[in-house]
Amino acid sequence: MDRRSLLDRAAKSAEERVLLGHILDKYDQCRQRNLPTNTAFLSPAEAQGARDLLRAAAIHEGFALLGGYEGAERRMLFFLPDWQEEVDASDAMAFLRAAWHESEHPTHRDLLGSLMALGVERETLGDILVSEGSADLIVSAGVAQYLLDNWTGAGRTALRLTAIGADALRVPEQKVKEIRDTVATLRLDAVTAAGFSVSRGKAAELIAAGRVQKNYREVTKGDASVAQGDVISARGLGKFEVAEVGGLSKKGRTGILLRRYL
Repeated sequence: MDRRSLLDRAAKSAEERVLLGHILDKYDQCRQRNLPTNTAFLSPAEAQGARDLLRAAAIHEGFALLGGYEGAERRMLFFLPDWQEEVDASDAMAFLRAAWHESEHPTHRDLLGSLMALGVERETLGDILVSEGSADLIVSAGVAQYLLDNWTGAGRTALRLTAIGADALRVPEQKVKEIRDTVATLRLDAVTAAGFSVSRGKAAELIAAGRVQKNYREVTKGDASVAQGDVISARGLGKFEVAEVGGLSKKGRTGILLRRYL
């Protein structure tokens, strides 16, 4: 499949087409120069678009999505040359810790807003991991020194910024609620209803209104299929993962295990 056809198939918007074109450029650079390449940080939706693109291009190996720690939301896409088996992200990412006085309690929104006010591009920022008294950040290596020199506060909160190693990251524990249920069919409306404890009719309304995403892609049809490993999110309600799909019960219903993020 040629480049234009690939982008026609994978891109859901003009903006995404530009991003996916850039990703193809990175892949081509890796193959032509036989050197590793990587993108900037991708959001979960952008990463899903990249996976869809690579699948359409029949590219199944030689790449990896990494965000500095297991379970990272924002990740870079790395392409590996034939001679390289594992990703070395040390030249691409840096790790910083922003600390503040114990009486202050800046939020993720406060920290991100102050970074945007500095003129920092969102694509240069990975996850911001907020803990008591500090936050750890994964950033593009090229912006790290600028932040160390210039990021001194978030609103009225004074910040003390230091560089840290990847092994020093403080990753807050993700709280989840496990939900075991059965559904008549593995349709999006049925699984959404189970995951968010709403009626199937309400779930269908949310889906039709464009408020539900499957794997970070908007889906507006309630009969869309759902599989193990899918991530379902709804604006205002949160998200959950389809952790397991079991067998059929005596009544012909399918058992499912969902992990809802709190």
